[in-house]
Amino acid sequence: MESTKRRRIQRSPSPVYQLDNDDDSYQPYVSVTQRQQEKRAKLLSLGGTSSKAKKQEEAQENEDDQNEEDLRRERARKEKTLLVEAQEVHRKKAIEDAKKTVEEKAEEANAEILEAIRSRRKLASDLELAKGIQYTEPLKTSWRPPAYIRGRPEAENRLLREKYHILAEGDDIPPPIEHFSDMKIPDPILSHLKTNRIVTPTPIQLQGIPAAFAGRDLIGIAFTGSGKTLAFCLPLIMMALEEEMKLPFTRGEGPVGIILCPSRELANQTYENVLTWCSALAHDRKYPQLNTLLCIGGISMNEQSHVLNKGLHIVVATPGRLIDMLEKKRFTLNNCKYLCMDEADRMIDLGFEDDVRNIMSFFKRQRQTLLFSATMPRKIQDFAQESLIRPVLVNVGRAGAANLDVLQVVEYVKQEAKMVYLLECLQKTPPPVIIFSENKNEVDDIQEYLLLKGVEAVAIHGSKTQEERQYAIKSFKSGAKDVMVASGVASKGLDFNEIQHVIIFTMPKEIEDYVHQIGRTGRSGKTGIATTFVNMNTPEQTLLDLKYLLIEAGQKVPPFLASLDDPRAAQGGALHGCPVCGGLGHVISNCPKLNENHRRQMASHRGEDDKGGY
Repeated sequence: MESTKRRRIQRSPSPVYQLDNDDDSYQPYVSVTQRQQEKRAKLLSLGGTSSKAKKQEEAQENEDDQNEEDLRRERARKEKTLLVEAQEVHRKKAIEDAKKTVEEKAEEANAEILEAIRSRRKLASDLELAKGIQYTEPLKTSWRPPAYIRGRPEAENRLLREKYHILAEGDDIPPPIEHFSDMKIPDPILSHLKTNRIVTPTPIQLQGIPAAFAGRDLIGIAFTGSGKTLAFCLPLIMMALEEEMKLPFTRGEGPVGIILCPSRELANQTYENVLTWCSALAHDRKYPQLNTLLCIGGISMNEQSHVLNKGLHIVVATPGRLIDMLEKKRFTLNNCKYLCMDEADRMIDLGFEDDVRNIMSFFKRQRQTLLFSATMPRKIQDFAQESLIRPVLVNVGRAGAANLDVLQVVEYVKQEAKMVYLLECLQKTPPPVIIFSENKNEVDDIQEYLLLKGVEAVAIHGSKTQEERQYAIKSFKSGAKDVMVASGVASKGLDFNEIQHVIIFTMPKEIEDYVHQIGRTGRSGKTGIATTFVNMNTPEQTLLDLKYLLIEAGQKVPPFLASLDDPRAAQGGALHGCPVCGGLGHVISNCPKLNENHRRQMASHRGEDDKGGY
């Protein structure tokens, strides 16, 4: 206790502050300006200043002014928040936008979206992009057209293209050829084509086959059922035949070329066509047998081990299984020099673009690249032309236009009345008939309903096994089943004989899908009917696309479609199609395909984030 008291006594007293201190030692604050004035007055009082002192004074004054300006700016910057800055930017933009017309705003928005699309890397392997490898000349081939065709003036070639409504773009375009015999195709294949009533080439074959024979990169666009498969398979068969006859292939060698397809069904159909043409060629003892491999998911590759044990000439594949086989080194692309993509707009679009780049990274040499489709919007064309080597564009009709041999009937049917009305529509024509719906569950419901009504029907969609899908297609093609109910998986490129009627139960959002679906009929010069159900659930911009497609094809436009007003029409001027999907009823900013691609991207990013959360 005593020590505590001692410490308290010894503690120093607290300071006492005097607020009204009159001591002369107190120095009040003097501003910078006042100090400058006092300094200037002091120098003047000394009887003037020398030039050196004057310069020092001016320098000091400028420095002080700059310090004050910096302090002012710093103070203003702190007071001006990001929110205020953002408001000022929006205010300026609003003033600028007010001066622009609606059309100018739409054009600017479209230009921004297109610029974002163009920023994609060109279609090439990572190695080529990383090393900056660029090929400037197309592949050289030994094929030459007959002398009389080589000597034909360009004016005659132009007239011939106009006669068949062929639009060809590119440098040094090979001449069109009107007869298969002048293309120097082997006689066994010519005889096989004649037995199948294929006597003269279609417009896409007339110009596309000579361009492909000449080794040119090619973009081929033609309506559904126009013979595109022969146009890209025949050049590969001829290339493989030439390589085999020079030096026969042994085990582990090949392939010469690859045909990529977006769906298993389309790949299987293309494979069967290639097998048929190669078998026809091998019937003549002069020509060797060419080996073809089908490389798709859902089948065991061990069943085709007999092909892998020989030299491999041609591979028909879907991207996923092909990448798997290449990574396992079941075969290589070291000597592959031909790559064709069927339904190319789907192949190089969002879904398969990365897979295509991955496949290209396995190539070790320059390749000839061909892209074929019925619907190839301007965006895909521009992107492809940047990626190919001096490409030739062969376009028969407008890209994305409907087949003129199909009678399009559009009917307004309420959702609850669709099933009942479907039975009435089936009475329009004899079987076989295809019914399309975008919803897998709806596909199963339609098939079950038809079976209950005594209609022999099969169903195909992406959730069914490969065996179920193959059974459905085979039984439908053979005539064992009268009706096939399908999702979009059966709309791309599949060729069914004698289809007179296609019923679109649910109108797809993207007009491209509609064009492909109605294209299952009216093939190879035959006519067909396409009946489409629409109602209040169908988006208005899809109906506008449909309206303009009917007008373009010279079809009857029902009153409920004719009454639809296009907001762009009020602005005047020509209506241009969407460069992303080719639809005539909307601009790129309202494109359903672009919106769907963005949705898929966001979904994939969310999936990656979920995986990374572990």
